[in-house]
Amino acid sequence: MLIHGGPQGAWSDNFHFRWNAQMFAAPGYVTAMINFHGSTGYGQSFTDSISGDWGGNPYEDIMRGLDYLLAKYDFLDKNRLGAAGASYGGYMIDWIEGHNDRFNCLISHAGVFDLRSMHGATEELWFPEWDLRGTPWTNKEMYEKWSPSSYIKNFKTPCLVIHGQNDFRVPVTQGFQFFTSLQRMRVPSKMLYFPDEDHFVQKPQNAELWWKTVHEWLGKFLK
Repeated sequence: MLIHGGPQGAWSDNFHFRWNAQMFAAPGYVTAMINFHGSTGYGQSFTDSISGDWGGNPYEDIMRGLDYLLAKYDFLDKNRLGAAGASYGGYMIDWIEGHNDRFNCLISHAGVFDLRSMHGATEELWFPEWDLRGTPWTNKEMYEKWSPSSYIKNFKTPCLVIHGQNDFRVPVTQGFQFFTSLQRMRVPSKMLYFPDEDHFVQKPQNAELWWKTVHEWLGKFLK
């Protein structure tokens, strides 16, 4: 299950070297991509619906989509499931980590983990203040409710964490905090750290390492 970022974005009919469905499917996996509440292309009200609901309907859409796929296609193996996402998709992976154990393994790239510290460090304040309807001091309850860091005690799914040092949108400390929490909860986990990348993986040799590490992680738990 691939989870797109944005969150005001969408999976579309395209081909690029980072979040490439064909590359994820290449080892023999089935790849699913769901445009959940908050995605673009379905009207402005659908896009706006994610604001104030980061871990709500988008999470339910992904889980219900998974249920639908497993019920419809008998060639799918419900006992071997993985999920991966970046940016908001990484946030959703962090959220899933604390809310269910349906997946055998997870991959979080540049994921938002602690909403309060994210607000104090990101170079783009529009995202937290629009999507969380205020600041940590004007809307403390929402920041706590939708922060994956509030649910560390539930962590149990093996997870690969990936982050770049020069990520100013979702600062690298978000990845370090998530990885440290996984380690302290004794959850099988690994961190791939890029000292020379930002919110994306831009350099070809780094991309090669990214794909190699991702496929090894998936293979360890799904093959």
